[in-house]
Amino acid sequence: MNIEFLREYMIPVVLGICLVIGWLIKHCTPIPNRFIPLIVSVLGILLAIWVKMSLTPDVLLAGMTSGLASTGMHQLVDKLVQGQKEE
Repeated sequence: MNIEFLREYMIPVVLGICLVIGWLIKHCTPIPNRFIPLIVSVLGILLAIWVKMSLTPDVLLAGMTSGLASTGMHQLVDKLVQGQKEE
């Protein structure tokens, strides 16, 4: 399955904000980790609506994609850092 088309729906500023908020939730609150993807997905939608100043299916998808990509990016960075510590 090719998911390259999702790249056009990425909003870097939304991804960055969701990444930071997700990190803060993980490290500074008692909220269980399993809720973080839901929180950043909803936050991504709200931020995308704010950035694009419209509410369309494309904006919803861009918000969800950017929000959920922030959790994936966090995992990628976390694994890279752990790999460097083991060396």
